Amino acid sequence: MLPKREALDGAPATDPDLVAAQDRFIALWGEMASRWGVPRTMAETHALLFMHGEPLDVETIMDRLRISRGNASMTLRTLVEWGIISRQLQRGERREYFRAEQDVWRLFATVARARKRRELDPLVDGLSQCRTDVQASAKAEGTSTGGAAREAHNARVDALRDAVLLLDGVADRLTATDGGGLRTAAVTLAKLVGFAAAATAPIRRVTGGKSARSTKAGGAS
Repeated sequence: MLPKREALDGAPATDPDLVAAQDRFIALWGEMASRWGVPRTMAETHALLFMHGEPLDVETIMDRLRISRGNASMTLRTLVEWGIISRQLQRGERREYFRAEQDVWRLFATVARARKRRELDPLVDGLSQCRTDVQASAKAEGTSTGGAAREAHNARVDALRDAVLLLDGVADRLTATDGGGLRTAAVTLAKLVGFAAAATAPIRRVTGGKSARSTKAGGAS
């Protein structure tokens, strides 16, 4: 559990329940991310910025999470590269501020794009290099046995590559926009499997630190 600090609305910690809830979310986000191979500090930094809603400077992040400046700088740089937080300039301030994306569908789409780029794209390229030359085997051995084994090998590689390419194409379509495609796909799938509650639930968007509700089934704004 993170040390009890002041609430993230910029005011003194007069609401211990709110502070505890914020701590629980930051800890939960860090634990979840660590199971996916994402550094805990990176996830907790994102959770802090997401829950705060407004830009925070590096010193505030360091103090709140009890991390070093080097750790904070490296973490923030990575989160900016992922596209889930952005640098913000404050008038009259020389310090850098950072703000997290507040639209959850745009956030999910951005994370999916980053993971696709880091994990799925290299797999597609790598599988292409795993095929073997069937004709070369037959000529070298003077028999069809080696060629048949190579054909079976290539068939397995091709089946896997076709499946990955299909998923890759779907991921491109779903994550190419601001998250609307991903949400539409999720709602459509929910309807197909009979999960009516999710398919008909109002959309929640966070605007200016407050939650807004909408019943439109369109993409995230």
